[in-house]
Amino acid sequence: MATQNRRAGTIYFKVDGYQYDAKGDFTYNLGNPKREGIIGADGIHGFKETPQLPYIEGKLTDKADLDLDKLTLLDDVTVTLELANGKVITGANMWYAADGNGSTGEAELDVRFEGKTKLEEI
Repeated sequence: MATQNRRAGTIYFKVDGYQYDAKGDFTYNLGNPKREGIIGADGIHGFKETPQLPYIEGKLTDKADLDLDKLTLLDDVTVTLELANGKVITGANMWYAADGNGSTGEAELDVRFEGKTKLEEI
């Protein structure tokens, strides 16, 4: 449960309601347009907007019953990232988009989910 002063720490990562063992830092992009300034010889003219890909990515801890093959083929799933500050980041109709790399030293698996629609921040 989040408190008024807690900003970071424990997170929960779920795909279609199944909670995976989240490890380390996760990053995300809501998918809002990126704005870049347009500068002319006579000054600032305004800005342009370009789309950004909504995503949630991080590392999981591997375990015996985690089916890596199944994980890397996931499509049209709902992904949620519950943050320590009480926010929940949710993406609908997402697909697995990482390379499927793992490492044995810390039993880590890289995960990345991308989608076409903006992530929701609750």
